[in-house]
Amino acid sequence: MRYTEFTPYDLVLLMQGLGVSLGLFIGTTLAGLVLGALLAGLRFYRLPGLNPVLTAVTELLKNSPVLVQLFLVFFGLPAFLKINVTPVTAASITLTGNTAAFVYVIATAAVDAVGRDQLEAARVFGLTRWQVLRHIVAPQATAFAIGPLTGLLVNQLQVTSLISVIGVMDLTKVGNILNLRTLKPFVVWSVVGLFYYAAAKTLAWLGARYEARLRAHSAWRGI
Repeated sequence: MRYTEFTPYDLVLLMQGLGVSLGLFIGTTLAGLVLGALLAGLRFYRLPGLNPVLTAVTELLKNSPVLVQLFLVFFGLPAFLKINVTPVTAASITLTGNTAAFVYVIATAAVDAVGRDQLEAARVFGLTRWQVLRHIVAPQATAFAIGPLTGLLVNQLQVTSLISVIGVMDLTKVGNILNLRTLKPFVVWSVVGLFYYAAAKTLAWLGARYEARLRAHSAWRGI
């Protein structure tokens, strides 16, 4: 095997891997946010028998290692259901489900933080459950949830590095290949770490700005 120096072209390869990581992160985050919010909304309607099922599933997903979930989807589904699951499909299913479980918990707590007196007043004025959820609960719950959601998404961005173990050519996988080729682990993994750091800091900054905008209306400005 021929070992070579770390070159500027290797930075291009790492950026391509970062693109794969960010693409999967954005796609699974959007799907997880929608799914988790929908499940939290269904809980608001208090359908008989639904809450225990949602609680059991989310507890299982929250409290088991993501790597184990990834292996179960990638190796378990093909063996159990006799279907073909690609690495990208397995990564998408796992990250979406894991994100949705945490979003469900955060959204549920945010909904519960909305004052009960507001809900009762809305019902007195004849608003339907959908109108209450849309105009009263959702805006306030979003403001309560944006901080924890930002922390969750930063963590989920780091979790994407696990998908490299099933062969997805993400940033970590490309870094591992370059490390074996160049035998310069300090250089390669420093660059990989900086890419993850820059992406995470950007995400945290966007979350902080959005939270500041949502909470601007509640700031005390005097009489």
